Amino acid sequence: MKSSCICPKFEEAFMLLGKRWNGILIKVLLTGPHRFKDIKSQIPLISEKVLSARLKELEENNIIIRSVLSATPIIIQYELSEKGNSLSAVLNNVEEWANDWL
Repeated sequence: MKSSCICPKFEEAFMLLGKRWNGILIKVLLTGPHRFKDIKSQIPLISEKVLSARLKELEENNIIIRSVLSATPIIIQYELSEKGNSLSAVLNNVEEWANDWL
């Protein structure tokens, strides 16, 4: 039996992007910087705990940038990095496929 060899980078990309909510979070952030509460309002089914964990994971993978703005009270916002913005075409293709086939 011939074994298949999947590229490790391809596998790693799908492990990150295929994790529940990550693609949707990136899609929301493609519209620009958002605060936590604004992201939560756009994805009402995600729990705050999971949202926080996914944002942290995407930040650790340099997909998003977390900024702390000086204000009273302090404002924390999330936006896509250059690496994150480069996913725009990928997500648009997935959306197009979903519209055609799902």
